[in-house]
Amino acid sequence: MTALLAVGDNAMITRTECLAYIDMLLEPDKFRDYCPNGMQVAGRETIDCIVSGVTASQALIDAALDFGADTILVHHGYFWRGEDPRVIGIKQKRLKQLLSNDINLIAYHLPLDAHSELGNNAQLAQKLGFEIDGRIAGTGDPAIALCGCLAEPQSVASLTATMGDVLQRAPMVIEGHDRPISTVGWCTGAAQGYIEQAAELGLDAYISGEVSEQTAHLARELGIHYFAAGHHATERYGVAALGDALAKQFDIKHQFIDIDNPV
Repeated sequence: MTALLAVGDNAMITRTECLAYIDMLLEPDKFRDYCPNGMQVAGRETIDCIVSGVTASQALIDAALDFGADTILVHHGYFWRGEDPRVIGIKQKRLKQLLSNDINLIAYHLPLDAHSELGNNAQLAQKLGFEIDGRIAGTGDPAIALCGCLAEPQSVASLTATMGDVLQRAPMVIEGHDRPISTVGWCTGAAQGYIEQAAELGLDAYISGEVSEQTAHLARELGIHYFAAGHHATERYGVAALGDALAKQFDIKHQFIDIDNPV
C-alpha cells in the first residue's frame, strides 16, 4: 500500500485539541470496546508530526522515530481487556521507548471500524467499489458491519481477483452457492462471526479479515460465500484516512506506514 502523506511546515496543535477533534468525529463513548480509546500513552504536549499504522508494534515505533514523529496513531493499541497487566517483556520495551522519546500513542478501535466516512468498513467499501445500503443488525452497539451491493454482478473468481489486486493479498474463499454475487456484507478484522447475520439478510457473500474452523461449515450450510481477506489488509485504510483528516484540519504532517503483516 502506498504511504499517505500530508505536510504542514510549521503548524502544531495541542494533544487536547487533537483528541477533542477525533472524539468529535468518532464518538468513542457510544462503544463498549475491548481497550481504551483515545490517548493510551502521553508524550509531548504539542503535536506537529503524526505517524499512523494499523498496530502499535515495535516495528511501527521504530519507523515513527526514524520519521521524527511526536505522535503515533493506530487502530490496534495496548491494554486489551483480559491481558496480563504487568509491564514486562514486550510491553515494557514498547512503553519504555515511547516514554523515553516523549511519543504520544493514540488508539481507536471499534469507533474507527464504524465511522461512516473514515472508518475501516466505509473505506474498504470505497476501495472495493461497494455501494453501502445499510448496517448489519446485531453486530455490536452500535452495529459496525455494513452491507450493500456491487455495481454489477460478479463471479467468485472476478471478485476474488479484484480483492487481491486492491488489498495486495489473495483472499481465502469458501464457496456457498453457484449464483453470481450481487449483494455483500463486510466487516474488517476478526469479524467472521457475523456470517450468520449476513446470511439471514439473504446476502450473496460476506467478507471479513479472518476465518475460523467453523466458518467454512457455516458458509456451505448457510449458502453464502465467505471471503477471508486478511485482518491487517482490511484494516489499513481507516487509520490512514483519519491521519489524513487530522493533517488537513490542522495543517500538520502525517505519514501512514504499512508494517507488513500476512495475517
